[in-house]
Parts: sequence; C-alpha cells; structure tokens
Amino acid sequence: MKAEQRVVAIGAASGVILMSASVWILTRALPTPSIADMLEERLAYALRANVFATLPLFIMLATVGNSRFLSEAIDPTRHAESRSMEIDGRVVDNTLQQNFVFAIASLTLSTVVPLQHLQSVWACAIVFVVARACFWLGYRLNPLYRAPGMSASAYMNLGMIAYVLFRTFVG
Repeated sequence: MKAEQRVVAIGAASGVILMSASVWILTRALPTPSIADMLEERLAYALRANVFATLPLFIMLATVGNSRFLSEAIDPTRHAESRSMEIDGRVVDNTLQQNFVFAIASLTLSTVVPLQHLQSVWACAIVFVVARACFWLGYRLNPLYRAPGMSASAYMNLGMIAYVLFRTFVG
C-alpha cells in the first residue's frame, strides 16, 4: 500500500468509526420525539431534519457563486477557476449527490425505525452536516484529507439503506 493510500484508508476508517459513535451517542442523547405514530408525522419529522442537512450544500453553493462573482471566473466558459474554486465545485457536486441519497434514506428510515428511536434521523442529520464540513475542510487542506468526511457521510447513508432493507425484507 502506497503512503497516499494509507492516508486515505486511515482517514476513511476514522471517519466511519467517529460517525458510528456519534450517531449512537446522539441517538441516546436526543429526546424521543413526542409525535403520534403516524406516517405523515414521521415524514414531517424527517423532512425537518433534511432541511437542516441541506445547510452545507446551500453554504457551498453560496461560496461558489460569490467566488465566481468576485473573480474572472464570473464567466464559467473562461475556465478561470482557481484551485480552491475547482475544489469547491467538486465538493458541491459530491455534497449534492450525498444529500440526494441522505434524503431518500432518512425519509425511508423514518417510516421503519421504532418510534422510540426516531431521533436517530436527527442524529444522522447532525452527523451528516459535520461530515460534509469535514469533507470540505479536508479537501481544501489536502485532497487526501477528504476521506474522513466522505466515508462518514457515505457509510452513514449505506447504513440507513441497509437498515431499511433489513426491516423491509427480514423484519
């Protein structure tokens, strides 16, 4: 394994470990929602968490837009983006992809998780926001350092999908 691969592997593993621990701790720390156990209430609860989870994407979009406005890259056909603008664009692209999966997975999770654990949806949203911030900061410092944030958000999405599939097909 090359040195760069080791950096990414260690970063990815630490991201998954921190994400798992954070979701577990937050699920126990957050209050159980006091809602009726009805589908529309569960979905409304999850939609509020999803609005929170879109904050990093909105901030990233505003950053890219402002950077373009204040530079020669105001005309995207000039290909005048700085390295940081190029990174920010890639971060926005990946965050949009991750947000899409998060939205579907968390909304579906809210329909199958036991009501006494529904706060896990908010736990995931909070961790998602932190993971996306870590992804962006890591990418800006060194593209190899994006691994913890990337793995935290991607594997959390995968965990929600796996849980939903388990509950759907196994019980």
